[in-house]
Amino acid sequence: MPTMSSSRRSQWPVWLCWLAMVLDGFDLVVLGTVIPTLIKTGDLGFDAVGATFAATISLVGVGLGALFIAPLSDKFGRRKLLIACVAGFSLFTIAVAFAPNVAVFSAFRLLAGLGLGACLPAALAYMNDYAPAGSAGKSTTRTMTGYHVGAVATAFLAILVVPNWRLMFIIGGVAGLVLLPFLWAKLPESLPEAAAGKAAPAKASGAAKSSADVVRAAEAAPKTGFRDLLQKPYPLVAVGIGIASFMGLLLVYGLNTWLPQLMAAAGYTVSTGLTLLLVLNLGAVAGLVLAGILADRHGTKKIVLLWFGLSAVFLAILSVKIQSEFLLNAAVFVTGIFVFSSQVLVYAWVTQLFPARLRGTALGFAAGVGRLGAIVGPAVTGTLVAANIAYPAGFYVFAGAGVLAVAALFLVPHEVKTSKATVTAGER
Repeated sequence: MPTMSSSRRSQWPVWLCWLAMVLDGFDLVVLGTVIPTLIKTGDLGFDAVGATFAATISLVGVGLGALFIAPLSDKFGRRKLLIACVAGFSLFTIAVAFAPNVAVFSAFRLLAGLGLGACLPAALAYMNDYAPAGSAGKSTTRTMTGYHVGAVATAFLAILVVPNWRLMFIIGGVAGLVLLPFLWAKLPESLPEAAAGKAAPAKASGAAKSSADVVRAAEAAPKTGFRDLLQKPYPLVAVGIGIASFMGLLLVYGLNTWLPQLMAAAGYTVSTGLTLLLVLNLGAVAGLVLAGILADRHGTKKIVLLWFGLSAVFLAILSVKIQSEFLLNAAVFVTGIFVFSSQVLVYAWVTQLFPARLRGTALGFAAGVGRLGAIVGPAVTGTLVAANIAYPAGFYVFAGAGVLAVAALFLVPHEVKTSKATVTAGER
């Protein structure tokens, strides 16, 4: 959007990217809401092992989409990729509802995950292209509130709809199809390389000239890819960010996939577990708003270290059974504040540490490596569930992941010095 005059800017990109994250939020918790029902009823042949496989293969698709599809937004533009990803996710999510067995169910979840995996990095890169300088934290966290609003809405929907698990997937897929025409009609193209045209944007007259400027800038820009992340000064940054993303998404997906089952193992009712999933994601929305403001004010590194550290503390507290319903909900709410915005702050930091031409690629790398953690989290927790030792061991695993994320982020420097410029985290 650097080639657009300020008079042509609108709120459509902000809301459309936010709504795309709502769909991602749906995918985040939908399996967690239906797994207890699938295991209890044995529908499609599901048991604890089958549920673990479905959760794992879903995240494999998401990881592949983040690693290999998301970087295409740096080459071909965010708009086309977002539209294609939302279309693919929506169609395959509807298909899940009609799966005849665990294998087909899992295959459709894998294919839906490809679109979702690329959707998040592309949407965040788009919004950081669009955001004013110095607001990367708020821009990223504000967009990602959609992620958890979607999770909250899905958890609430599950309370109303479950045990009709098929309807959950139909509603999620149809919602994506409804969003498609708005993305097509109202989302302008954006390429990071268009920033090269910043020197003369004001003279662009009309949509045709603006679009031509974007195309020319894109054609003139150097090609990018993961190999750029292996060149100085990025390897150390990539390692630290990768480990933190791994741990962050291990927490996010592990909790959202298995929290109802963990609480059931602790002796709470299934309805209580679903309610706590809702409370957890309400805390996430509040945490995102607070984290973005503090990150832009005090620096992203300081806040992300604090957030991961507090996540570990409150996850450890949840390993103790809390008799008071009020205190239990309060503890889960506060845990949600820190756990989910910790991972989003990692994304915000990535947008600050890497130049615009590498933004989609770097976000795809962070999200893709993180999805490995998203695979490990549900898989490890599912194994603990199958072995009947999920509570309290699951919360010990989650608390340890938070501690490891803090350690990894100490590796990441405040500044990234290149031959052309110095990028200071939290100052862009």
